[in-house]
Amino acid sequence: MSNSLKFSRRAALAGAAALPLAAATASATRAAAPMLGQTITPFQRVTVGGFDVTTLLAGSATREEPQSIFGMNVDKETFDTVSAEANLPTDKTQFFFTPTVVNTGAELVLFDTGLNGEGTTAALAAAGYTPDQVDVVVITHMHGDHIGGMTLEDGSATFPNARYVTGRAEYDAWAAQDNERFKTKVAPFAEKMTFLEDGGSVASGLTAMAAFGHTPGHMNYMVESDGTQLYLGADFANHYVWSLGYPDWEVKFDMDKAAAAATRRRILDMLSADKVAFVGYHMPWPGIGYVDTRGDGFAYVPHSYQLML
Repeated sequence: MSNSLKFSRRAALAGAAALPLAAATASATRAAAPMLGQTITPFQRVTVGGFDVTTLLAGSATREEPQSIFGMNVDKETFDTVSAEANLPTDKTQFFFTPTVVNTGAELVLFDTGLNGEGTTAALAAAGYTPDQVDVVVITHMHGDHIGGMTLEDGSATFPNARYVTGRAEYDAWAAQDNERFKTKVAPFAEKMTFLEDGGSVASGLTAMAAFGHTPGHMNYMVESDGTQLYLGADFANHYVWSLGYPDWEVKFDMDKAAAAATRRRILDMLSADKVAFVGYHMPWPGIGYVDTRGDGFAYVPHSYQLML
């Protein structure tokens, strides 16, 4: 064997002893990488036939005591057991607020506006769009986290060139109330608004579908292009376990709880049977998933790459 390939035990031990010294010298000459904390991407884009569909993360918030919101009609032991099986804490939950942009090639259509204009436009900018490019703003229903972004902090219109679309039943129900948020965020745009009934069309490939219960005129929308579909579900189901797994569990924000539960089960049945992906406004980010049946309820299956192909 060549002398160049011989290693003595003494040389090996000497080399090993030198390693800690070398590591210490390297650490002394270069700083450690900084701690950056949690982060999350502000948008996710997929394709539905010839359409670009982009979900926007317009905000996220932690809420305490989740059973004060979900599963209000079940006992604590049941809620805790279901949560533990899904690896969910029972002292807090995380909400996501997810407007959706559909680019049909002819129009840029925004579904819901988030908590405030600034948060939604920041996510929109990250996705490559500007507020003045939005041609249509569709309001699925008029809870504050869906209409809050209609205007900016100074009261000006967030989307100055847009026309507005919402369900007739939803608008009329809120207009009949003395609701300050509706008065400041929605009523100023009444003259620019088009009102739809179930089955009405926002634009080619964007069809309204009644999903009443969460609010009096809560509306969902089917996106369809070149034989591919995506269901924009807004708030028909607000949690991927507590709402999908147990559609009859009551939700604090459902204005008609019995109607909302019936609507939830009907839509989940449809999505499961037809294997159609959906966007849930409060589903785990980026908000796109499928529905499978499981026992008497359903299971959420996060989107992977099906709409990226």
